[in-house]
Formats: sequence, C-alpha cells, structure tokens
Amino acid sequence: MTFDELKAGITKAAETAPKLGKSIKLQLDEGPIYIDMTGDSAQVTGDDKEADTVITTSVDVLDQLRSGKLNPMMAMMSGKVKVKGDMGLAMKLQGLLS
Repeated sequence: MTFDELKAGITKAAETAPKLGKSIKLQLDEGPIYIDMTGDSAQVTGDDKEADTVITTSVDVLDQLRSGKLNPMMAMMSGKVKVKGDMGLAMKLQGLLS
C-alpha cells in the first residue's frame, strides 16, 4: 500500500465515520494525514495541525496492522507505533483503516 492509497482509503471511510468531536493525525514518514471529526462530516487533509491524538508510524506498519500480519500491542511495545494523546480515540481509528 502506498501513502496515496492509504489516504484515499481513509478519505472514503471518513464519509461514514461518526461525529466524535475530536481529531487524529497520522504522522507518517511520507507526511501527515489529518482526520478532523469535529464537524458534521469527517474531513481528511494533509495538514500538519495539532490533534487530540497523534499516531506516529509508517505506511508499511499500518498496512501490516490492517491485514492482521502485525499485532497492535506488539507494534506499540516494539516502538513501531507511538500514540500521543487519547488512546481510546486511537483505537477507534481501526474502523477507518479496515
């Protein structure tokens, strides 16, 4: 999966995402993906803004998590995924990555 494919998939999934009143930023090697779920519909941009939750990882690791090849807990314990902020919100990101 490429960065553009990931962003396109998240943008499509965001069309049906619930209004959570929060924002998530994926800080990837290739650049940020900012998901704003504070409005009536979720907006996905490449903005590098402050977010309620920041997840730092790579597109490759996200692809492994999505496919089930990598366990989320092991990814965090090994430092492949770092979460700053609302951990509960980070867990809801799974729906956007599926």
